[in-house]
Amino acid sequence: MKEGGTESKGKKPALVRAIKPIVLILIGILIAFPLFSIGYYTMVRTSTPDFCASCHEIKPAVRAWRESTHVNNAVGVMVDCMDCHLPAPQDTFDFFFAKTYHGIKDVAIHFFVGEYDREKARRSAYASFDNDQCQKCHRNLLNMPNSRGAMLAHRATIYARQGYEKKCVDCHYDLVHNDKIAVMYRQYRKLPYQAKGLRVEKPGI
Repeated sequence: MKEGGTESKGKKPALVRAIKPIVLILIGILIAFPLFSIGYYTMVRTSTPDFCASCHEIKPAVRAWRESTHVNNAVGVMVDCMDCHLPAPQDTFDFFFAKTYHGIKDVAIHFFVGEYDREKARRSAYASFDNDQCQKCHRNLLNMPNSRGAMLAHRATIYARQGYEKKCVDCHYDLVHNDKIAVMYRQYRKLPYQAKGLRVEKPGI
């Protein structure tokens, strides 16, 4: 009886035992919520074309993007820089890693490298593209009843045989960042199909 009474006396009430975990949880929330909010706000603000254009090396690319069909099109869809140049946001780790890497790389090039080589940067960007980045938006590529040739080309790319793999940008090169492109509002101007952005191989190259 005495032994049992001693155990009962030394045991703390449930409310008292719960105070420490509750306090630690509240402290964690108070610290984590502002950090998460600041991080999220920073990511959103630095993922806009206007932010990209704040770097003078990138301004020509943003200007060409504004004139492309990725901004001006009949369906009213606008594709931002991060839609093409970064993984899908739902791939959280890959998205944050790629964004951080590109940000640090561009700043380092700006301060520690000589003149910015736009053509080299363009080749590097195209080399890093995966078809998944294009297919985030362009999904139903095989439903093209009025263009059998394009449908067959897409099918050969999506279901490529081993050794015959291709990237979307192998054909659709200079589709967006083309300094010579003219703004075409297709809902107002009826022009023959010109396949803008398709790479044209020159004889002997």
